[in-house]
Amino acid sequence: MARVRKNTKVEKSRRQIWKVAVYIRLSKDDGNDESLSVTNQRKIIQEYLEHTFGDEYVLVDYYVDDGQSGTTDYERIDFQRMIHDVETGKVNCIICKTLSRAFRNYSDQGYFLERVFPLHGTRFISIGDPVIDTYLNPEVIQGLEVPMAGLLNDRYAARTSNDIRRTFDTKRRNGEFIGAFAPYGYKKNPENKNHLVIDEEAAQIVQNIYHWFVHDGMSKAGIVKHLNELGVPTPSVYKQQKGLKHVTPNASKKDGMWSLGTVFRILTNRVYIGTMVQGQQRVVSYKIREKITPPEEEWFVVENTHEPIIEPSLFEKAQSLGQRDTRTAPSKKKVYLFSGFLRCRDCGMYMTKKTNRKKTKSGLKEYTYYVCSTYSVKNKNKCTRHSMKLEDITEAVLRAIQAQIALVDDMTTIIKEINKRPIIKTKSKELERLYKAKQQQLERITVVTDNLYIDWKCGDITRAEYLRMKAKFEQQAEELKQFIENLKLEMMNVQKDTGVNSPYLQTFLKYKNIKALDRGLLVALINHIDIHENNEITIQFNFEDQHKRMLEFIQENKKSHMVKESQVM
Repeated sequence: MARVRKNTKVEKSRRQIWKVAVYIRLSKDDGNDESLSVTNQRKIIQEYLEHTFGDEYVLVDYYVDDGQSGTTDYERIDFQRMIHDVETGKVNCIICKTLSRAFRNYSDQGYFLERVFPLHGTRFISIGDPVIDTYLNPEVIQGLEVPMAGLLNDRYAARTSNDIRRTFDTKRRNGEFIGAFAPYGYKKNPENKNHLVIDEEAAQIVQNIYHWFVHDGMSKAGIVKHLNELGVPTPSVYKQQKGLKHVTPNASKKDGMWSLGTVFRILTNRVYIGTMVQGQQRVVSYKIREKITPPEEEWFVVENTHEPIIEPSLFEKAQSLGQRDTRTAPSKKKVYLFSGFLRCRDCGMYMTKKTNRKKTKSGLKEYTYYVCSTYSVKNKNKCTRHSMKLEDITEAVLRAIQAQIALVDDMTTIIKEINKRPIIKTKSKELERLYKAKQQQLERITVVTDNLYIDWKCGDITRAEYLRMKAKFEQQAEELKQFIENLKLEMMNVQKDTGVNSPYLQTFLKYKNIKALDRGLLVALINHIDIHENNEITIQFNFEDQHKRMLEFIQENKKSHMVKESQVM
């Protein structure tokens, strides 16, 4: 009798209450299949628990990864939360519908089933095919069925991953947007999720950022400070306010404030000029989720896929400014007037701003000047001072710009006069004549190439002669096509740059009555300013090529007009 009572006591002590985690995953690949839905998985597992465990379990939590691919176990948020609860002892039993819901990567499946779960005394149950219970049948892990199921799931995941990548690459090549969230300033078209439309509210902020940077002379740090002072929601916060489930990789570190990185990305993203750039990052494989940056020639770049927020000319100015040295004092929002524009004429390095203060009868007076950064910072033996006062630079640049604007104004008057004359032979007409001649030449080569085939088939030439001549004419045709394309581009440039509505003329005439310099004016008109050792400056204006074409146009028309007048006389 004592032995019976002892056995009864042992059985009671062995009775275990399982701390159960229910794991559910719904993949994007599942689509609208109700049998695979979160609700259906939850229902099946709940029925299994009630039927199998009775009152010997405590449900710790449902761990649900909704819309996750599952190709690696480290990319699923709730799966990782569940593993953490296993490691801390909060969970000692995991139940899922099928093996593929928990693992679709063969190596990770083996890692968790054979190492992690046994190490922490965790029971794992899969109630679908194959049926697994590592507590009741621990030997099943060592059999063939579970590894085979893992391999099949792994193969399926690889095939699915490749199919998805091919589909996405096709969309990228077509300029279709495939991101989860539209870039800040845009939203997905309700009628076509692969097409972007402008979000007017956010687009205004994007336009402000470009204007502040290019025209108002704000530094990137100054823009960050200004946005935060205005209380403008960051792109991530803005998306959340609009009801989107937007989560960034470093969401836990974010403080709801604008950062330099965010402003930099906005100022360099070609999406804002209507160009779709995708494929800048990719994962190594469906198993290895680390991201790599492929070479730029492998990116998918498609122009004019959506309406731009920023004019291309403004975007290019922002890129040019971004490459300059435009550092500012920590307390300043705006960069200095000439930051990034002044260069030493001899060594080519940027000029450094210096400030001296001197006592005068009227008080403390401040003198600002620029010196060569090589001389000032690096090595005095490698270059000379090239020192020049700020006020002298400002006065010289203003006079030079006013003179250039006066020249442009005169050129505009001359062009208007030229356009009033009867049609004469200009460069534009010459290009048109050459274009027509090359087109006719290409057509002749095409006809000859087609006739070669007939000559071969009729026995007039041998196959070797046919192939040799065909290759020769095809090469000539390709060279002609390239020449014609270059001609078309040159014709467009001449027409654009030699009319009164030329961007070159219009940009300079916009500042016709300037009395003082500002940052926006310098950005619009000047590429850089060279400082000589003898207090002289050389200005490299923007639109140099257009200016040259304009002068050629005027000179050609003057000559043609003089010839025509002499013929009349």
